Amino acid sequence: MDRSVKVVFMGTPDFAVPSLDALLKASFVEVPLVITQPDKPAGRGKRLTPPSVKVFAEMNGIPVIQPKNIKGNEELFQLIRKISPDFIVVAAYGKILPEEILEIPLVAPLNVHASLLPKYRGASPIQSVLLNGEKETGVTIMRVREKLDSGEMYLWDSTPIYLDDNAQTLHDKLADMGGKLIVKAIKGILSGDLKPIPQNDDEATYCTQIKKIDGFINWSDSSDRIFNKIRAFTPWPSVFTYFNGKLLKILKGISFEGEGGFPGEIVDISDNFTVSTAKGFLKVLEVKPEGKKKMSGSDFVRGYRVKTGDKLGGKNA
Repeated sequence: MDRSVKVVFMGTPDFAVPSLDALLKASFVEVPLVITQPDKPAGRGKRLTPPSVKVFAEMNGIPVIQPKNIKGNEELFQLIRKISPDFIVVAAYGKILPEEILEIPLVAPLNVHASLLPKYRGASPIQSVLLNGEKETGVTIMRVREKLDSGEMYLWDSTPIYLDDNAQTLHDKLADMGGKLIVKAIKGILSGDLKPIPQNDDEATYCTQIKKIDGFINWSDSSDRIFNKIRAFTPWPSVFTYFNGKLLKILKGISFEGEGGFPGEIVDISDNFTVSTAKGFLKVLEVKPEGKKKMSGSDFVRGYRVKTGDKLGGKNA
């Protein structure tokens, strides 16, 4: 191609920023427009806060629009048609795109998806692989279709998941990987080296939107399940239980085998503190009590006069 490749970029949160950054740094790419979600209330003051992609795009002098609605938005469709992009690149935009948009790019609409498709289609692939104790995940560059994350795959790469990974560390690794892959995929598509490979729908699995209540600990789960939950839901929505009627977030822990006590019972306070589960034990290394800063399990034991036999559980436990 004897001119710059025009890319309209659609993305919203932190995950999308490395992909936009990589496109802006690619000498053969021009990004004439960024589309992101509207500003939303955030924090205790509920102040309107711009998405990370908007902040980054404006810092780099890229025009940004924030349509409230995509479906049936003829004004938006006309704007994109006027640009006549070679590609639309989507990275965690947050809405399913209608066919009217997908038909516009001259080459293809592409998506940066944080899983090894067809596994973990949907809204929470990073949290879900941790929750399920997977050993590996990755990023897939695929063609966008109206059906959720079902499009043909162009390029993918994998990374191991370590026991000390949580949603934040894995997010950061995959976001950086996405940035590298999207530029490589565009080059490969234009050169003809990359051909679209259909997904096997029979192997597809799905993950859903995460809600705050998903972070509640059921001590009748196994210690491995609770450990994976801590990894999956740190830093958001966080994993929590209650101690003496007060919210207690658990930020770090270690699962190990053993028997004794009943689910939710604190059975040892000699080294941080250890809680019995339906199967195995969870040693709690770091917590954040309601209204307090985060602290070690040992500091919590001392400061809150925790003793063996105390119980964690529901608010009224």
